[in-house]
Amino acid sequence: MNHFKFDVVVVGSGAAGLYGALCLPQSLKVALVTKDQLNTGASDWAQGGIAAAISQNDSPVLHLEDTLKAGAGLCDRNSVQFLVENAAEAIASLVEMGVAFDRHQSQLAMTLEAAHSRPRVLHAADTTGRAIVATLAQQVLQRGNIEVMSQAFALQLWLNPQTGNCQGISVLKENKITWIHSPAVILATGGGGQVFSQTTNPEVSTGDGVAIAWRSGAVIRDTEFVQFHPTALTVPGAPRFLISEAVRGEGAHLVDEDGRRFAFDYHPDGELAPRDVVSRAIFTHLQKTSASNVYLDLRPIPKDRIRYRFPNIIRVCQHWDVDLFIKPIPVTPAAHYWMGGIAVDTMNHTSISGLYAVGETASTGVHGANRLASNSLLECVVYASQLAKLQPHSLPQITPPETLEIDLSWDKEMELVNSIRNQLPDLVWQSAGICRTEETMETAIAIVADWRSQLANLSLNKYVLNLSPPKQIKLNSSTAESQLKFYAETLNLVDTGYLILKSAAFRTESRGGHYRLDYPHALPEWSGHTVIQGQKWNRSPSE
Repeated sequence: MNHFKFDVVVVGSGAAGLYGALCLPQSLKVALVTKDQLNTGASDWAQGGIAAAISQNDSPVLHLEDTLKAGAGLCDRNSVQFLVENAAEAIASLVEMGVAFDRHQSQLAMTLEAAHSRPRVLHAADTTGRAIVATLAQQVLQRGNIEVMSQAFALQLWLNPQTGNCQGISVLKENKITWIHSPAVILATGGGGQVFSQTTNPEVSTGDGVAIAWRSGAVIRDTEFVQFHPTALTVPGAPRFLISEAVRGEGAHLVDEDGRRFAFDYHPDGELAPRDVVSRAIFTHLQKTSASNVYLDLRPIPKDRIRYRFPNIIRVCQHWDVDLFIKPIPVTPAAHYWMGGIAVDTMNHTSISGLYAVGETASTGVHGANRLASNSLLECVVYASQLAKLQPHSLPQITPPETLEIDLSWDKEMELVNSIRNQLPDLVWQSAGICRTEETMETAIAIVADWRSQLANLSLNKYVLNLSPPKQIKLNSSTAESQLKFYAETLNLVDTGYLILKSAAFRTESRGGHYRLDYPHALPEWSGHTVIQGQKWNRSPSE
């Protein structure tokens, strides 16, 4: 690290973090902190595309209506309106930067996805997220005002003890814990899918930003709403690779082991019903039939079309001995997208002055109880563009402190950390997965609360949550660094699981991505947000 002080710190290097860093005024000195390398987040894995009403037979009004409908009464209309009305400008910006979207003749090509009333999903084959992120990362590396800190793990916000304003963040990098002094910290760390044993998310999706913000007292919202993607590749030994919704949009059929299109038993739109409906249809059908998976049959789509649109899906399936041209792909649902997050306004302000959030980490109110397909990449770009207006206030000068060297190993404590890390994803999947009940959730909450207490009592905790700024710590080995990072990430996962479980138990109804077998219907009195601050859970009216 070459600097102790920056004008802005951006944490996360997915589409939201990269685009946000590029939109910040170039007069500002920006630190881009990423816990792995650039291009390792969920944005890079996004296949389907980015939604925008830019064709002649479409309009932002139709896009607004589709989004509100999918959100099951919990979308903030003003936030959605802001999203859809700025979509065209966002797409133009990406094209100008060099993102190579597919074209039909000279026009941008668009496809239909579930719950959209018009074909409005732009794509770059079936690796749209990768195309966007690669372009943005290249631009970031060319900016002289942006310093990329890779393999750097954000630990704790630095709050001013008098005002409560955010004035920096601690970062673990190269065996050292360093406090970065900054009047603006932007959290863009993505979702928390790794808290579930079945997820389409990459390993880095551990809920870091939401957990860090919650522990600092920021308002968190709607954490019970998790979108389970209906179709993840289900082959022994394979990761839960997402089979894009665009496949069904292009005409693939969802069938059971008898070849029957069972989804029509649950919704008139069949496999093109909203994601939560299709996921529950699969879950319910598997329980009825005792089968281990269902199938996605691409054979109704012309072979040339499949080769053109889904080359990456073809490659991955072939790697796992699935030839989708001659047999259907085995699939089951998996945790995919977290609608909840840190509550923000359209300027990305959180409830803590100086702290901002953007992308999946944030709760803008755009997605409501159930995200409309391909709105997430659009949200990243549209909301991150607002950071162009960011004007950080000045901070008093602080002399960089001396570094305290410590000689510690936490081998004994890591036994407990590893045990919790291994048990958590199965517990959350079983208790807060596609279908939930009070009994299983309350049991899980008690277990997770106990784990939180046990983790808090470890000496590791001092260096993650209770290190006094601006004191800096030099660790004696890379082993100590990896242990501390693993502990911090596990703590974030445990807190993420706690937030999801507590909110899901709090909301005694079913709506969107949140479905309870003991409260199977949506109720008017619950048509508002779940608002969390510290250990307080409240309801607020939707806007």
